[in-house]
Amino acid sequence: MKRPLKPEDLKVWGLVAATVHPLPGKATPKIETATAEAAKADVAARIAPPRPAPRKPKPRQDLEGIEPNRRHRIARERDPIGARLDLHGLDQDRARAVLERFLARAWDEGYRAVLVITGKGVQGDGVLKRRAPEWLAAPHLAHIVAGLSDAARHHGGEGALYVALKRKGRD
Repeated sequence: MKRPLKPEDLKVWGLVAATVHPLPGKATPKIETATAEAAKADVAARIAPPRPAPRKPKPRQDLEGIEPNRRHRIARERDPIGARLDLHGLDQDRARAVLERFLARAWDEGYRAVLVITGKGVQGDGVLKRRAPEWLAAPHLAHIVAGLSDAARHHGGEGALYVALKRKGRD
C-alpha cells in the first residue's frame, strides 16, 4: 500500500526530476516554478557547506624508507627486531613521549631495528598511524632513525612500522 507523498517529498522530487533528462519519447514531469524555486532554496538551506577534503600528511622530506633488502631481512627475522612497542590505547601526546623514550633507549642499547605497533584505527585511518611517521621524522630524532617502512603482515601489516635505527657512534 502506497502512502501519499508529503509536500516536502514533492519538493525534493521536483528537484531530482529537474536534474535528469527523460528517455526519448517520454515527457519531463511538470512542476510549478514557484514550487521548484522554493524547493531549491529549502534544500540549499538544509545542506551544510561542503567539508574540505582531509589533507594528506606532507611527504617525509628527511626520512626515507628502509632499503628493500634490509626490510626483507627484518620481515624474515634474519635481522633481529631488537624491541617492540605497542601504542594501542594511548593518546597522541602520551604516545609521542613513549615513542621517543623507546627509540632513545633502543638506540642506546645498540638495536638496529625495532617494531612500533600503532594499530589501524577504527576505519583504517587511525591518528597514531598517521602521526607516527611525522614524529619519527622530527629533527631531534635524525641521529637515531635511519628509515621506516610498513611492517610485514605477520608483524602487524598496516598497523605497524619497522623503524631502522642508525649505528651508535663510538664513544
